[in-house]
Amino acid sequence: MMSGTAPSTQLVRRLNAGAMLKAMRGAGVVTGTELMTLTGLSRATVISICDELVRLGWLQELENQRGAGDYIKGRPARRFVFDDGAASVLGIDIGVNKITTIVADMAGTPLSQVTRPFRTYNVSAAERADVLDKIAAEALEKAGVPADSVLAVSVGVAAPVNREGEVLTVQEFWKSFDVRRIVSERHGWHVLLENDANLAALAERWRGTAKGVDNLVVMLAGDRLGSGILESGRLLHGHLGGFGELGFLNNVEGVGSTYGIAYEATAAGREALKTQTATKLRALCGGNPDALTAEMVFTAAAEGDAASKKALESVSLRMAKVIGAISTLVNPELVVIAGGVAASAEVLLPGIAKHLPEFTFTPPRLATSIVGDGIVSLGAIRHALDYVEEHALDLSPSSRPNRAS
Repeated sequence: MMSGTAPSTQLVRRLNAGAMLKAMRGAGVVTGTELMTLTGLSRATVISICDELVRLGWLQELENQRGAGDYIKGRPARRFVFDDGAASVLGIDIGVNKITTIVADMAGTPLSQVTRPFRTYNVSAAERADVLDKIAAEALEKAGVPADSVLAVSVGVAAPVNREGEVLTVQEFWKSFDVRRIVSERHGWHVLLENDANLAALAERWRGTAKGVDNLVVMLAGDRLGSGILESGRLLHGHLGGFGELGFLNNVEGVGSTYGIAYEATAAGREALKTQTATKLRALCGGNPDALTAEMVFTAAAEGDAASKKALESVSLRMAKVIGAISTLVNPELVVIAGGVAASAEVLLPGIAKHLPEFTFTPPRLATSIVGDGIVSLGAIRHALDYVEEHALDLSPSSRPNRAS
């Protein structure tokens, strides 16, 4: 009995500290009584944890109201404020062709964002690590915060990642490029790894159109399809991190692959160019099918081009089959189309919604993301902040040697 007491007590205290930081982030000045209301904790617990968080550098205690000149009867309330600038976190999205890095403070406010091209193949792991270093250093300099202020880094990758933050070993690329180990060894930062679509789901629920939605699918739908899935507010991973992987679409009639909206719109547009029908697509690509892009197809359709509109109808039907298959399995309240294609994909939603009841008895609401291209990096910020909240009592911003004043 006694052997489990101390660890259990410490776990409860850590959970309570995380709940207090979550309640205080963005809340401004709060009193002990207000924290009791926000967290449901007792006064003794609130004050004890506040004292510890002040000592660690997470909170600042302000002068009480009587000392500040505001007369109140009885014992003056102790007042605390969360120090947004106590430390910083990094969110990094390692895509196929680029890296996007965001630096944020403890309130989750982005201080800088840097995007640079990135060659994932045909270069050594050391060279990739050097590029990653330069991008992180540029983002930190742009944000005006020192490297020693970083308490956690979350990295999004286009691969299955298990609950322990390990990439599924069948992904050969990540065998040679151990991001967690390399970044940790070079900088001493605590590095988290997560699937990019999972991070997109965290970002969308935190700052996007899905704010507050607990049963959610977010689809990265550019050149390839990937999905992050939340059930009852909990991110689902599966046994080896494969929950939300969409390889099964290869076997779905009328879908046949995991190609995304950008790829399919381009392919449908090129098919349209094979006919002799006059189309604005021909003018936009200069008559060269290889120069055609998805953006051109969406632009021509918006201008009323019949061939382009027909091409996008086929994309809508295919996406209805994709979302119908996922919805039959997962039954989400909302499906959000995200990534670089999100702004264009808005025009597809009516067609997808029209066909959805043909492919599932539980059609969800549909939306496109408003977060933008940085959605994976922003989700990585949320992921890093969750880690910091959970381990607040083990981390001490005030002990960072180069902490910005």
